[in-house]
Amino acid sequence: MRLSNLCDYAVVTMSAAARHCGGVRVSAAALARETGLPPPTVQKVVSRLTAAGLLRGTRGAGGGLQLGRPAAAITLADIVEAVEGPIVLTPCAAGGQCGFDHACTVRPHWPIVNAAMRDALAGISLVTLARAPETRETT
Repeated sequence: MRLSNLCDYAVVTMSAAARHCGGVRVSAAALARETGLPPPTVQKVVSRLTAAGLLRGTRGAGGGLQLGRPAAAITLADIVEAVEGPIVLTPCAAGGQCGFDHACTVRPHWPIVNAAMRDALAGISLVTLARAPETRETT
């Protein structure tokens, strides 16, 4: 599984937004400056994240963006699904067809694999993603 660039940018944007947690609103332009992403790209991911309820926007004076729910209640799976849609590893697992449907013995197992992948991503909270990476000392 490889995430799209847009999904990667959504994770970066949500991580930056989480660092402004606590009721503080931040603009999409400020998130773009903070992350180094182009403002149109941030606006595009903000639109998808808002539609999914992961961000909440307020217009007007004092407006801006806030997390749609606490960072601890938002997972990497939530962000991926907001941008990419349901987490499925093969087209047939998403209801698509292939030329081997009649003889495929693996197709019944894909839902289990997809659930395991989603569970792994759901085990990583936005709190973890927003934290500064730990530095390792080498001796």
